[in-house]
Amino acid sequence: MLKGISPLVGPDLLALLCRMGHGDEIVLADAHFPGESVGRRVVRADGCGSPILLDAILPLLELDGKGGSPMVMMAADGKDVLDPTVEDSYRRVILRHCPGAPPSRETSDSPFTSEPGRPLRLVMTGETAKYGNIILRKGVTPCEPRTIPTDS
Repeated sequence: MLKGISPLVGPDLLALLCRMGHGDEIVLADAHFPGESVGRRVVRADGCGSPILLDAILPLLELDGKGGSPMVMMAADGKDVLDPTVEDSYRRVILRHCPGAPPSRETSDSPFTSEPGRPLRLVMTGETAKYGNIILRKGVTPCEPRTIPTDS
């Protein structure tokens, strides 16, 4: 048991986050997403909705503020329509942890299924909202000066 880490962030997810470098991306996929077919590294968080999991992950993950939005939502296919409350629920959580974060952008499903040569880090959530997938891009974690205790 570790202090300060939500119990929703299990050992596999914690290891996945730990292995990410700046610029790496992670997908929080909804329950409809074909994760096992497209993911090379799949972590399961089936009982957890994406906003709740976002709230658990964001204290541990610095978002990338360079080069556009560090958050990408899946765009609707064809004549389908997005439910704006899905993005709004994610945005509220993101702003709580990252005030001033730029709005997310929408894209087709191709970045969600990985581009050639790019690893896909995928967390399958229990989110049931349609198009409830989000990509987060990790930034550089700020370093604070550390003092080494001395024996007195």
